[in-house]
Amino acid sequence: MNNKNFRSSPTFWHGRRVFVTGHTGFKGSWLTAWLLQMQAQVCGFALPPSMAGVPEGRQSFFDELGLAAQIDHVPGDLRDQNALQKAVKAFDPEIVIHMAAQPLVRHSYAAPVETYATNVMGTVHLLEACRTVAPSLRSVVVVSSDKCYENREQIWGYRESDAMGGHDPYSASKGCTELVTASYRNSYFPPDRLQEHGVMLASGRAGNVIGGGDWSPDRIVPDAMRAFTAGQTLRLRHPGALRPWQHVLEPLAGYLRLAEMGVSAPGDCARGWNFGPADEMNLSVEEMISGFAATLGPGFQWTSQPDSALHEATLLKLDCSAACQLLGWQPQLDADLMMAWTAEWYNGQTPEQRATTVGRQITDYRSRLSFRSC
Repeated sequence: MNNKNFRSSPTFWHGRRVFVTGHTGFKGSWLTAWLLQMQAQVCGFALPPSMAGVPEGRQSFFDELGLAAQIDHVPGDLRDQNALQKAVKAFDPEIVIHMAAQPLVRHSYAAPVETYATNVMGTVHLLEACRTVAPSLRSVVVVSSDKCYENREQIWGYRESDAMGGHDPYSASKGCTELVTASYRNSYFPPDRLQEHGVMLASGRAGNVIGGGDWSPDRIVPDAMRAFTAGQTLRLRHPGALRPWQHVLEPLAGYLRLAEMGVSAPGDCARGWNFGPADEMNLSVEEMISGFAATLGPGFQWTSQPDSALHEATLLKLDCSAACQLLGWQPQLDADLMMAWTAEWYNGQTPEQRATTVGRQITDYRSRLSFRSC
């Protein structure tokens, strides 16, 4: 495999038909904005943007960016197989990036059926549509999570060959998502028969992402911002837990890299890939929030309030050497810049200022990309 020497084309995405699930969410909105900046044609299929946790007087991130008017926006639910298949067939995509999911660990305890139905069967529904009603399809990237691995609290990072698992419903659903993806790849899109079916099917596993626009409950930065703006003290459940923090644009670059290579240089890309941060970005919750607090200025306070009612992993790291060595992907932002870029969006006073920040950060990040061999 020599894909690490692959060079992205500056015009590859121009006019490409890209089907994105979950485009109304936090990561999905960033990805859609990036694709539009590269002049792709985007069709998005997702639930309406959630307003949960958004401060009064503010729009959702998706609405604030005005994305619905710039793409083929199809409101829908992954659990509705007929609606999803209809949308895929009508758009006939060349590339599919599957990001829609029930994304919250704690919510999965309260709603396990919803979690499994969305994350597991939703992926089955999408891949079935890719198999049956997408004749122009060339490349599929299924977005999973670092929590797909059977977490043994080990001190070294998980590699793509490690066992799938999951203690809580969310984590287990992501392990199942990976197994479903592997099954469809082996059964319908085997790499050794690429000449016959023409589709590269891969998955991407990312760490804990932060960035502007996220208001989801039970996530560290949105919780911090809600506490800060309300003049309250942030309560941390597991301040000592180690997590692989990264800016949202880091894994998105990996997904886009995979999707492009799936068309232009598929090679051995049809597999699972880790897109996590550099080792120095594996910070404890306390270290991360202390650094982020410095970007907010005086007035922000936090305290430890342990919660042992629900299980949460205390140690989780990814080994991303495969993506680094074989894809030429590598993280671009250090911890200070990750936190500064995130705070910049939340400090924006108007929707226009925040939208400008998003566009500028995407442009800046794209200028950093070289996809060199590590």
